[in-house]
Amino acid sequence: MPRSFVQEARKRVGPKRERIRPIIERLAAAHPDATIALTSRSDLELLVAVMLSAQTTDVNVNRVTEKLFVKYRRPEDYLAVQPAELERDIFATGFFRQKTKSLRGTMKMLLEEFDGQVPRRLEELVRLPGVARKTANVVAAELGEPQGIVVDKIERDLVKLVPREDWGRFPHLLIWHGRRVCLARMPRCGECVLSDLCPSSRV
Repeated sequence: MPRSFVQEARKRVGPKRERIRPIIERLAAAHPDATIALTSRSDLELLVAVMLSAQTTDVNVNRVTEKLFVKYRRPEDYLAVQPAELERDIFATGFFRQKTKSLRGTMKMLLEEFDGQVPRRLEELVRLPGVARKTANVVAAELGEPQGIVVDKIERDLVKLVPREDWGRFPHLLIWHGRRVCLARMPRCGECVLSDLCPSSRV
């Protein structure tokens, strides 16, 4: 896309800071059901599900954890079996050897340093084996204490722009809007509630 066109488009839609609030409000109205797609019933299950979701789909993780969470209920359960058994149980999520190593390391640290409880602070979560900042952000946000925005590369820019009270739900709104409307190969700009606020709109 020519730079001159991009500049003109940005002028048309106005400054980012003026657009962010209506963007969030419109997305929230359009996708009231936008929540995390991973299934969990406890803090521990949430942490495990997010760790397993790396390089695979949420649907695939939910299929695996449906049985996994019946067998493994506490941190001790993940350490009570041989690594090979846990590897078999999570095999379908891919990268099962590394994920098994991370899960066992995390469970060991939870027991030794956190009384078996999942910490809620980002600086503590990222200390857990296999838990990078993005995973930690997801867990913290879902536990009601968002300390960042769950994105891959532009988190620093977004935290300056998005109101803190919206940090938790903003990533879900983007994900669901991307799945339903703003499709990469064929965006449905004519159906988009943000068409007048989007510099890339084809309307």
